[in-house]
Amino acid sequence: MIRRPPRSTLFPYTTLFRSLTLSNSEVIRQVHNSFARQQLFEFDGKNSAKEDDVFHFVGYLPIDGRLYELDGLKDGPIDLGPIPADTDWTDVATPVIEKRIQRYSAEEIHFNLMAIVSDRLLTYKRQVEQLMGKMEETGMETDEVHSEIGQLQLLIADEENKHKRYQIENIRRKHNYLPLIMELLKILAKEGQLQVLLAKAKEKTSQIHQKNDKKQC
Repeated sequence: MIRRPPRSTLFPYTTLFRSLTLSNSEVIRQVHNSFARQQLFEFDGKNSAKEDDVFHFVGYLPIDGRLYELDGLKDGPIDLGPIPADTDWTDVATPVIEKRIQRYSAEEIHFNLMAIVSDRLLTYKRQVEQLMGKMEETGMETDEVHSEIGQLQLLIADEENKHKRYQIENIRRKHNYLPLIMELLKILAKEGQLQVLLAKAKEKTSQIHQKNDKKQC
């Protein structure tokens, strides 16, 4: 668990100062860098113009019956209005998100929509504990309760398997495969196969572009 700087040390200051405070946290820096992809080459990208939208996170939260937008490039939260009674807040946020995406060209694909939810594993374990506690308090054990606990335990096992898969995938994602790739390229070049494979790849790419051009016509 990452211990972030106390909110009291961040709240009185400007957005820039708060971002610097967070970025200077050694714990946060180490965790962030541990998830960075390994790269053999570094490329200098073009500087963003003022009219360009830089990549950043925008969050939407329901707080006290109102919908708020949290934009990392804005000074503070933006009140988007009330959430009507008996209405799921996501129904209110959906058109706002769609409108934001529609501001860009139809060819823009740099959008990732993510939901921050509670850990299902913890939720299922908590439900099992509640059912077990209720049985101990009342002294009543019914087939219905045992069946519900059994279903929850199956869900817990499924989530634990997911966590194991995620851990393996994360290790693979962070592993630096570039030295292996470079060695393979050297071997292919030494055996005279690299140029042949490169020509085939270019031909295949050209065919794909031609098919796409025909579809657009």
